[in-house]
Amino acid sequence: MSEFQPPVIIPAAAIADRVDDLARRISYDHGGVEDLLMVGVLRGSYMFLADLTRRLTVPCSVDFISLTEYDRGSLPAGSVRLALDLRVDIRGRHVVLVEDIVSSGCTLAYLVKTFELREPASVRTCVLARKRGHEHLAVRLDYVGFEIPDRWVVGYGLDYDNKYRAFPYIGVVHAPDTEIDAEPLRQTP
Repeated sequence: MSEFQPPVIIPAAAIADRVDDLARRISYDHGGVEDLLMVGVLRGSYMFLADLTRRLTVPCSVDFISLTEYDRGSLPAGSVRLALDLRVDIRGRHVVLVEDIVSSGCTLAYLVKTFELREPASVRTCVLARKRGHEHLAVRLDYVGFEIPDRWVVGYGLDYDNKYRAFPYIGVVHAPDTEIDAEPLRQTP
């Protein structure tokens, strides 16, 4: 592991309980679907997606997609492009996009629009965490694990400079002279 131990804001047990709840809701909403496609947005969603799919009670398959930001001065900040596309055709399929964290929702909105052009039966979104202060998102969130402070967080797949993903909990990264937001996290039903 690492010597760095960020202050915990969501313990591993709370994550496990919430993943159970989300899996029940997704399974209920997709009862009767023969092969639900769960699409993880790399890299941050990998732990969440693995735990979530293990708990589903409906048949599913898994694929991944990856995005990268354009590194060009002529494009607006946050402009993204596909770095890794799906390996399967989603036409006529029920799809759940699984993302680790959402702030503005622009990246997820881009993915939903991209997927809708491929004519799936449905596209829903599932995010582990939504940052507070970004309530006016560019995309609808169908399943939300936690609402968290607008801080940089790590663990359970979330990273800082591609480090600290393996923590079994979610912790907040902060400068030594700042305080952690002590407001209790609200779980979205």
